[in-house]
Amino acid sequence: MPGIDERIVAVDLLHPYPLFTRLRREAPVWHLPGEPAFFVSNWEFVAEATSRVHDFSNHFRYTLFSHDDGTLGFLETGPTGPDVFAGEDPPAHTAQRKIFFSELVRTKIDALEPYVLTLTDELLDGLLIQDTCDAATGLAHPLPMQVVAERVIGFRDLDLAQIRRWTFAGSRLVGGLLTLDQMASLRDEVGGMAAWTDAQLNSALESPTEGDVLSAAATAVRNGSLTHDEAAFTLMVLLGAGAETTTSLIGIAIALLAERPVLQAELRAEPAKVATFIEEVLRFESPFRYHPRTTARLVELGGIKIPEGALVMLLWGAANRDEAVFERPDEIVVGRRNVHLHFGFGRGIHHCVGAPLARLEARVVLTRLLERTRSFSLDSDGKQRWAESIWIHRHEHLPLKVEAR
Repeated sequence: MPGIDERIVAVDLLHPYPLFTRLRREAPVWHLPGEPAFFVSNWEFVAEATSRVHDFSNHFRYTLFSHDDGTLGFLETGPTGPDVFAGEDPPAHTAQRKIFFSELVRTKIDALEPYVLTLTDELLDGLLIQDTCDAATGLAHPLPMQVVAERVIGFRDLDLAQIRRWTFAGSRLVGGLLTLDQMASLRDEVGGMAAWTDAQLNSALESPTEGDVLSAAATAVRNGSLTHDEAAFTLMVLLGAGAETTTSLIGIAIALLAERPVLQAELRAEPAKVATFIEEVLRFESPFRYHPRTTARLVELGGIKIPEGALVMLLWGAANRDEAVFERPDEIVVGRRNVHLHFGFGRGIHHCVGAPLARLEARVVLTRLLERTRSFSLDSDGKQRWAESIWIHRHEHLPLKVEAR
């Protein structure tokens, strides 16, 4: 592409907005030379692709990695698990979503608010006893994992620390920053999660319960709607994706407020604005910067022909800062009139099923953090550290200075 280096150094995509801007302006549907990959970066074409579900399949067929020289590579691997739920297309996707959606409807999510509030206060009790803390490891990491694993999915006999290690290792594995050798060495660690999830499903099949996602999965296996492998893989995906999305959202929101004392004061004075702030966070810094699609046939998008079987990267983070749609896209604007157009939770039939839960958890955490502090800021003696992933935008560490009430 004229003016853009044909080589993409994977680590540069940890801070991708300059590249995203150039892609939107110069080639909103861009073929990365030498690779079976196309990047879609403006709002119009990303929205179009999400609506063309029979052209742009949600089957995952490529793994991202880094070459030895650091440039981004794409390995065609075929399915890395059953094509189910998040990785399935209609009509199977529609049927499988119904299996789990009844356990994730808004009324059930809303009923979790008292539990989320109690857990938030317990974690803040430990964080706010000193004037410095790590808001990632002490709050953003543990809360979403416990909520989704314990109360939403219904896993039993939890070792939450181990589950976080598995989940974060899985994120590294698909994050695009590891070489193939590094990925191979990490697979055994991630494999432990698959064995554990399989055992959880077996336990649910032997001792039936009701009212959670695990019981819904077990019921689907019993009635033949899902195979055992499909149900176990779906549980693993729901756990990882659900926890990662909310963990990322909470950490990013806290960091943005820590950098903006005036906005912090505004939200303390008007806590009803926290919900609208969260929507702007989802636009400004998407928890997942992209999602992959695979072309089901020869297609055309934005005047560019894309061959069958190609990887199409729908860049949520780029589309969310499209100046053709959002005024002052590189600024936080609470109350933005069209913020609902963001792709923070995807779009279309694959819109994140856990979005209401993520919004609830983020609202509760931010509201209580603001209520229980006079101020908080980034700790100059520490350093924000991001997860090793160009896909999932999550803090590993978020050191803060806090003044508690």
